[in-house]
Amino acid sequence: MEKAKASEPVEGQSLSQAEAPLMAHEKKQTQDQPKWSFSLNLACVGSSIGAALPVGYCTGVMNSPAVLMRSWCNETLIARYDLHLGASGLELLWSAVVSIFLVGGAIGSMTGASTANRFGRRGCFYICGMLLALGAVCFAVCRLLVSVELLLLGRLLVGLAGGLVTAFMPMYHSELAALSQRSTLSPCCAMGLTAGVVVAQICSLQSLFGGEDRWHIALSFFGLLVLLCYAPFRWYPESPKWLYIVKGRKEEARQQLQLLRGYSSDSAALQAELNEMELEASAKVEASGFMEVLRNPRLRLPLIIVCAFLGGQQLSGINAIFFYSVSIFRKAGLSTQAAEWANLGAGSLNLATSMVGPVLLERVNRRPLMLFSTFFCAVCLFLFAMMLYFIESFSWFAMGCIGCIFLYIFFYQFGVGPMPFFIGAELFEVSPRPAAMALGSVVYWVCNFIIGMAFPTLQNAWGALVFLPFSIACLLLFGLTKRYLPETRGRDPSEVAPLVADGFKSKVLRTRTASQSS
Repeated sequence: MEKAKASEPVEGQSLSQAEAPLMAHEKKQTQDQPKWSFSLNLACVGSSIGAALPVGYCTGVMNSPAVLMRSWCNETLIARYDLHLGASGLELLWSAVVSIFLVGGAIGSMTGASTANRFGRRGCFYICGMLLALGAVCFAVCRLLVSVELLLLGRLLVGLAGGLVTAFMPMYHSELAALSQRSTLSPCCAMGLTAGVVVAQICSLQSLFGGEDRWHIALSFFGLLVLLCYAPFRWYPESPKWLYIVKGRKEEARQQLQLLRGYSSDSAALQAELNEMELEASAKVEASGFMEVLRNPRLRLPLIIVCAFLGGQQLSGINAIFFYSVSIFRKAGLSTQAAEWANLGAGSLNLATSMVGPVLLERVNRRPLMLFSTFFCAVCLFLFAMMLYFIESFSWFAMGCIGCIFLYIFFYQFGVGPMPFFIGAELFEVSPRPAAMALGSVVYWVCNFIIGMAFPTLQNAWGALVFLPFSIACLLLFGLTKRYLPETRGRDPSEVAPLVADGFKSKVLRTRTASQSS
């Protein structure tokens, strides 16, 4: 009995010794999981609010005070240069004020690849901040200094910043995030742009900053957000992949990974990420410039997908819908003020739905979301065009048009809104990624410019039927997605790239099914 009692502690001790390695292994696995570090959260939230939101703000702020600003431009030219513009001349000047922002966006996109590769993703973010800050200063003082030129310069500067933002920011977020975090962070840029439009709609209300003596405050208000988000710039991290693969600064890349993921120095997960970067660096495609990417047949299909998605987003009619929504609300019997508030409600729905994006993208595959979004956007636009065309025939068609607008906005943010901005970061590896996303960004801004210039003319010529081409554009995106878009959720770009390497002969679905079954 004494022996048995004496043996009990020994047995207990051997049991704890057996459990100790298991507990240590579980603890190490927990430590190896990428964490949502302060550095990662700061970079994604700060860059979205400090750069993407101001770009969206500058997109939407011109609508409400447009009449007051046109009058000021006319009075300024008469006072300073004794230049009397007719109705057509004033319309041309206002078109220049609006469209120079889009021209700047296209130029900024073209320089996005070289800027992101030369100065880094963090450096590109800094340049965007400088351009936005200078643009805000131009807007703030243009009325005080009675200068239309400063107004134009400010619009050009913020346009350049906008082009850089759409070219580099989705790539920056994608390269900062671990694979398990990527779906949550991917829509941050699109959310920032959408939030900016809503904030602009609020700030430019007549009762706030949209009055005759305060519109310059509405134009420059985003500068406060830029100052707030760029104040802690020294703590923003650089992309580890850019440091390791593009610049070969391997020790700095290791330090940034530890900072972003919360890894310990001897973490197996840290070493695994470094090994993946080493493989990508040793086997990277030597295609970093525009011409190299355009000439490479293995990159042709993913480049077409990126450009079609970004251009198709603009050709899907979202900007035209917001341009036309106030008049539709008024036709439905709302007063002018009520129509403005209803337009703000539509923008708020756009923002609210976009905020569901991170949750959806983390749980649902890219293909079904994009197919769902493009199909129902096409249906809503077709119904909207038909109801608007026959709006005088049935009294309830006016309310039906309002319903179509809100449903379209709802379905838009499931895929057509956020996905084009980041799909390039999931299709391309690090080396060709900046040039490919910059080319897609150029297409985005060019299509934006085309819609801005052509829509009023086409609207006068075709009436309500002008929305039918937007419906067709959504159907074309549906077909492209169904046939050629590979599933990218939870996959590294090195896994995705071979699926689309054969161009239009790529068997995306068959290859995906085969890989899953194996």
